[in-house]
Amino acid sequence: MSKPSPEVYETGRGMDAHNQVMREIRAEKQRTYDPHEPTRVWIDEDNTPTGVYESLTIILNTGGCRWARAGGCTMCGYVAESVEGGTVAHEALMDQIDACLDHEAEEAESECDLVKIYTSGSFLDEREVPAETRAAIAETFADRERIVVESLPDFVTAEKLADFTNCGLDTDVAIGLETATDRVRRDCVNKYFDFADFEAACAEAETAGAGVKAYLLMKPPFLAEPEAAADMISSIERCAAVAGCHTVSMNPCNVQRYTMVDELFFEGGYRPPWLWSVAHVLESTADVDAIVVSDPVGHGSDRGAHNCGECDDLVQKAIKDFDLRQDPSVFSQVTCECESTWEHVMAAETSYNMPLVR
Repeated sequence: MSKPSPEVYETGRGMDAHNQVMREIRAEKQRTYDPHEPTRVWIDEDNTPTGVYESLTIILNTGGCRWARAGGCTMCGYVAESVEGGTVAHEALMDQIDACLDHEAEEAESECDLVKIYTSGSFLDEREVPAETRAAIAETFADRERIVVESLPDFVTAEKLADFTNCGLDTDVAIGLETATDRVRRDCVNKYFDFADFEAACAEAETAGAGVKAYLLMKPPFLAEPEAAADMISSIERCAAVAGCHTVSMNPCNVQRYTMVDELFFEGGYRPPWLWSVAHVLESTADVDAIVVSDPVGHGSDRGAHNCGECDDLVQKAIKDFDLRQDPSVFSQVTCECESTWEHVMAAETSYNMPLVR
């Protein structure tokens, strides 16, 4: 992995020591990536304010998240998949878009009405995606119904979003808020902005005629299971109360390589959340004024949200069903003996003895 310049270290954030540790961990990466190929692309279904759409999800391979190159979030290993050198040319990024369109033509029966574009950083950061590329991508997908682009709050401006809204696209900004609790975001996630910055980004998006989809992190490191669940319930409620934030996506933390979470996991100091906790949070927030969804990555594996192994697929299926129908009764249809173990964890686990059960 290339060494970031001093400008990218984001000094002055008060998190330099933490970032130094993160840079040392990330420096272990050896693999390189082709700037003409996207990181990932797949077809899925998503619930939106205007209905359920078949979606084309694109992970563009850019030079990497600016904050992650400085050290970054404790759980995020996506920068390790970034192109070496810190930048990707406009032509190469458009080659990635063409590859995604080819995938869509092969895998979907027709063009997807919803397109979601992520960079594992900030699509609206012009050091990752130049303005020229942003405008060309907007033109490419101008005939679709809806588009989602990913960004940290810093880079959300009405002017940038106008590239999409002026095309008549229903536009959403996906913001990795992680939690509404500033102390948890800073001390557990190592993310530098405050909830007030998220609120300001929502207001800026509204000015542009766009909406916001908040991404939250279920169980960052250093929180016990009951603490993590309580923080998620509170965070979902607070996000739903912000004007312009119409969807909240709760992402259970999974263990990615070249991260602090990976180091903790290897030493027995971290367990990803229980799927029962994910269901509990969704059931507890079903009445908020927002769409609340979750898509546990790596469910059922040691490195992803999991229960006992016997019921994981059934609970995951109930979560997916809830995402599309927003009906909490789906969770009453799934039971397993391990639920009593989870209940004990929720009653007894603390930050001083976690993880109580691996």
